[in-house]
Amino acid sequence: MSKNIVVLSGSPRKEGNTERLVAVFIDGAKSADKNVIVFRTADMKIGGCTGCEHCIKEKGVCAQKDDMPTILEELKTADTLILASPVYYFDMTAQLKLAIDRTYALLSVGTPIKKAALLMTCGDNTVEAAEGAVVTYKSICAYSKWEDAGVVIATGLHNPGEIEGRDELVKAKMLGREI
Repeated sequence: MSKNIVVLSGSPRKEGNTERLVAVFIDGAKSADKNVIVFRTADMKIGGCTGCEHCIKEKGVCAQKDDMPTILEELKTADTLILASPVYYFDMTAQLKLAIDRTYALLSVGTPIKKAALLMTCGDNTVEAAEGAVVTYKSICAYSKWEDAGVVIATGLHNPGEIEGRDELVKAKMLGREI
């Protein structure tokens, strides 16, 4: 069972449906005495990976001077990573993908992460709209040798608050409790 969970939330919309999905996940996790830290990547200054390999030479230290080192430090003690995002043009948001790409810095030092999960919302009425993000997520899990602990996708959401009363909130809370 997980004890230290890092959530990377890529939604630029504060108090939107993705944030609500994250909140109920956290409620579930905290009800099971797990430590959770959330990073709203849309509110952070995170540059794209430049492929300079500085992090490999310097044991996980990135050459860029932005907000990413805070996330990297937390990932060094996390056993679970949660990625959360609305679907933007058939994938996760750029703000979340920037942070994911920058975790490359940890390849030389590793992390204790064993499990991951994906929380998504989208305006389209089909889960296929999130397929690009799910493929990326599953590829990251496979490459990193993380257990895929689950994917929750809430479809047909356009305005903040539309997720209220939906089954996906229950699923996210149960995932938080059980992960």
